[in-house]
Amino acid sequence: MTRYVTLRLLQAVAVLWAAFTASFAVLYLLPGDPVELAAGATPGTPVDPAAIAEMRARYGLDRPVWQQYWTALEHAVRGDLGRSIGTGQSVTDALGEALPSTLALATVTLTLAVVFGTALALSAAYTEKRWLRGFLTSLPPVGAAAPTFWVGLLLLQLFSFRLRLFPAFGGTGFKGVVLPAITLAVPIGAVIAQVLYSSLSQTWRQPFVEVAFAKGASRRWVQLRHVLRPALAPALTVAGVWVGTVLAGSVVVETVFSRAGIGRLTQTAVLNQDIPVVQGVIVLTALAFVLVNLAVDLVLPLFDPRVVRGNRIGGA
Repeated sequence: MTRYVTLRLLQAVAVLWAAFTASFAVLYLLPGDPVELAAGATPGTPVDPAAIAEMRARYGLDRPVWQQYWTALEHAVRGDLGRSIGTGQSVTDALGEALPSTLALATVTLTLAVVFGTALALSAAYTEKRWLRGFLTSLPPVGAAAPTFWVGLLLLQLFSFRLRLFPAFGGTGFKGVVLPAITLAVPIGAVIAQVLYSSLSQTWRQPFVEVAFAKGASRRWVQLRHVLRPALAPALTVAGVWVGTVLAGSVVVETVFSRAGIGRLTQTAVLNQDIPVVQGVIVLTALAFVLVNLAVDLVLPLFDPRVVRGNRIGGA
């Protein structure tokens, strides 16, 4: 188990470093000059070269690329992600101000996705009626294929403009989170339901299920006691992978619903070519992805001890 945990920790560090390095390289190669944009330079409008040079020196953009990368990496390890070129605000502070709103949205989203995705998969695997099972299993592909922005606009039209149950734009509190969370939860819950139903179907065909029935156990008891636990491992892995999708999807959802958060911050930073802020968002997303997947990797052996045994065999 110690070797398993150590490998996962090393993989987490490697993923964070790769995300930081790749984002730095891509953002550096993008066309355009963020300093001139921040200084208000437009085609045909003269800008003081001294002011441009002063801003470049202030943000360290006048140094060689490798020095910029090494300095940025050193500061990032200490928790300093630099300062916004557009506003001068610390990137860490900007992320800290935007994070609570997005974190609340992500929490409600994942809760809805896991609860309803699991309930749909369990219902489809439990029922013995073919028509009902066919209907239930046809819902996840529809949810996974529906575009996020289309779902958000449909919910706005129905529950905000017609029924007036939830605020349309910029809502705060629980009511302001419901529609954006449902918008993000639909595709995530659909994928969880698909993976969990497939795993449940395979587990139902295992020999130990017949043994449980031979001992007089009911179908409900067999599913909850014997089938569900070994079938949860793939669904947990998928849920961990989709955490990054929640943060990425918040860009679209927070724009559609005019919510403040990481998504709106990302949109503004991309439009202004604010490289430190964009890179800070990428690093934050990678950190959230790594932490959640690390937690999933540490929890998986509790549901399926074969995970640790498989690593031992692979290491041997």
